[in-house]
Amino acid sequence: MVELPVDTPRANLAVICAIFFCSGIPALIYQLVWQRSLFTIYGINVESVTIVVTAFMLGLGIGSFAGGRLSRLRLPLLGVFGAIEFGIGVFGFFSLGLFHGVGELTLQMSRPLTALFTFLLVLVPTLLMGATLPLLTAHLVKHSGNVGRSVGLLYFVNTLGSAFACFIVAAFLMRLMGQQGAVSLASGLNVLVGVGALIVQLRSPKAATEPDAPPAQFTTRGFGLAVLLSMLCGYIALSYEILWYRVYSFASGGVAQSFALVLGCYLLGIALGSLASRRFCRESAAPKQVASLSGFVLFANIASFLLVPAAAVITAAVHWGASLPLVTVAAGLLGATFPLICHIAIPPDARAGEGLSYLYLANIVGSALGSLITGFVLMDRWSLGSISIFLALLGVALSLVLLLAANRRMIRSGRWTRRAAAIAATGVLIVLLQPSLFGGVYERLYFKEDYAGQRFAHLAENKSGVISVTQDGEIQGGGVYDGDFSTDLVNDRNLIVRAYALSLLHEAPRDVLMIGLSSGSWAQVIANNPQVERLTVIEINPAYLDVMRNYPGEAGVLTNPKVTTVIDDGRRWLARNPDRKFDFIVQNTSFNWRAHATDLLSTEYLEMIRGHLKPGGISFYNTTGSPAAQRTGALTFPAALRFINFMAVSDSPIVLNRQRWERVLREYRIEGKPVFDLSDAQQRTRLHELLTLADPPSAGYGPDKPTGENLETREGILARTEGAPTITDDNMATEWGGSR
Repeated sequence: MVELPVDTPRANLAVICAIFFCSGIPALIYQLVWQRSLFTIYGINVESVTIVVTAFMLGLGIGSFAGGRLSRLRLPLLGVFGAIEFGIGVFGFFSLGLFHGVGELTLQMSRPLTALFTFLLVLVPTLLMGATLPLLTAHLVKHSGNVGRSVGLLYFVNTLGSAFACFIVAAFLMRLMGQQGAVSLASGLNVLVGVGALIVQLRSPKAATEPDAPPAQFTTRGFGLAVLLSMLCGYIALSYEILWYRVYSFASGGVAQSFALVLGCYLLGIALGSLASRRFCRESAAPKQVASLSGFVLFANIASFLLVPAAAVITAAVHWGASLPLVTVAAGLLGATFPLICHIAIPPDARAGEGLSYLYLANIVGSALGSLITGFVLMDRWSLGSISIFLALLGVALSLVLLLAANRRMIRSGRWTRRAAAIAATGVLIVLLQPSLFGGVYERLYFKEDYAGQRFAHLAENKSGVISVTQDGEIQGGGVYDGDFSTDLVNDRNLIVRAYALSLLHEAPRDVLMIGLSSGSWAQVIANNPQVERLTVIEINPAYLDVMRNYPGEAGVLTNPKVTTVIDDGRRWLARNPDRKFDFIVQNTSFNWRAHATDLLSTEYLEMIRGHLKPGGISFYNTTGSPAAQRTGALTFPAALRFINFMAVSDSPIVLNRQRWERVLREYRIEGKPVFDLSDAQQRTRLHELLTLADPPSAGYGPDKPTGENLETREGILARTEGAPTITDDNMATEWGGSR
């Protein structure tokens, strides 16, 4: 506990801790929901993700600076804190409607202007959130006289609340309440926290008599170095978080819960590390504390560097979730550094809140740089192992600098030499071990218990994600099956027949839009359809194009004059090109339970698709067997048909034409080679076998009658899926209730 004078009851401290714990819960709920909402508006490509994350970080940093300035004034600090919580709650309640309204107005703007408006959107609430820690720190330091222990305690309880929020979001909150329900709950918590803070303030005998801060500007010896250290520690910590999320997203196949779970474990570690650091802050700042900080930085980077290969080994043996406690351990060591820096650099006087605001701002700026430099630049150029070794060596260098700063007179002593040599040897060992530790990491994460030393045929890492291909030509996007390199309709191993079905469903699919490229097999089939004149492909990750060049059967797509490929988020491209209309829109999109699958399955998205269909146009998309996705399509469009696991939906009747399909299949050629060798009796038999897929489904579908295996009418779909939810952008029905 923080030592308090006799006139400040410990009960008040307990209430303040409870208030700040509860304050952390809505903050993370807002972050998770607002990020998701903004991604829906601006897309989930890496540019949009970087803009949104950086805007959040900068808002928190500016808020911290403002909070430090406020802490100098003659104000009842708990009362100010309570008013801030009220302000956050009011904004939060109306936030989603505001985001969508502004998003529609700014959709056509350039990326710099989009970044500016995103920043302005989240500036008010994040500024308010960032101001809370300096205010409460200033309040507690007035009573305790100890900066490090005050910061450690407050950082612990607030971050613990944020970690708790991540876990409840992953477990049930988003699934049961959706986005608007979650922010409404968060808004209510803000109001309760504000009321609690005001009650404590009113009961405080010194509420109205807090002294003015001294007029001199805040300065302290070595504070500039502390600012730099705080910034670098923020950069390293956020960079590791980005790497860890990539690892766990890949291992889980991209389930929606993975980000919340990783973030929750990360924040839990930060909280516990902050609490543990308090035992090193009992004495005033001294070389001993600086030496302790040097050790924390070293061990934090060793643990963070080893986490990825350790998680891969555990995933291959047990389950990816079993290694999540490692995130807490590594983050705990990282989290201990900030309170120690504050304790060493900030004198425990009336300006403690202001001093904290500078260090917190530096830490936030460093975190924002982690998003920009590591997430946007390094991940597009370096591998997972290369970035890990860079961060580890940066941490080793920081540890050496801190050891030097602990006491320059120790440089000539043998003790300092031994410590410095040990730190340097650690860096050398990291370099030597990196190839063996990181070799086969992605294979272990993907094959799991089936891993037996095999390697991917191709592996492409960039800022947009990880694309891998097994030796037998199966392609994965982000650690989950994404198709095969095969256009073979005779020996159909990847249900490529669905790509050949355009002419079965539509009389003249001349102008086609395809969302998602993957292996390029579907694009190759569609581009070579005799009826297709133009194919526009929207793909979010350019690495698919690089991988395709290794496969001659699909590489022709890249030079086909019919094909135009655009690198962008599919939903954002549609929103930014409202005048583009197509005969046929096809999506062989990924599993319905993956994060952001809602963006291509929801009612709102299907309404957007409707606006891009020409008269008689058809949208044809993969539901991956989801009753909710099939029901949503059938309810949104008056004409709907299930073909295998795809939905064909339209505003006009969908008429299957077996004769037209047979004629097109007989004419089909891929790279000049006929799809069917009609001189071969077995291939003729295969052709007629495929044509039976066009046989009309039995009449009278209903709950008491079986549905067709390959074809199902709209009436049959609605009867079979009765009780399944309709997917909306708000409820994200298939994401948060599913798991891999």
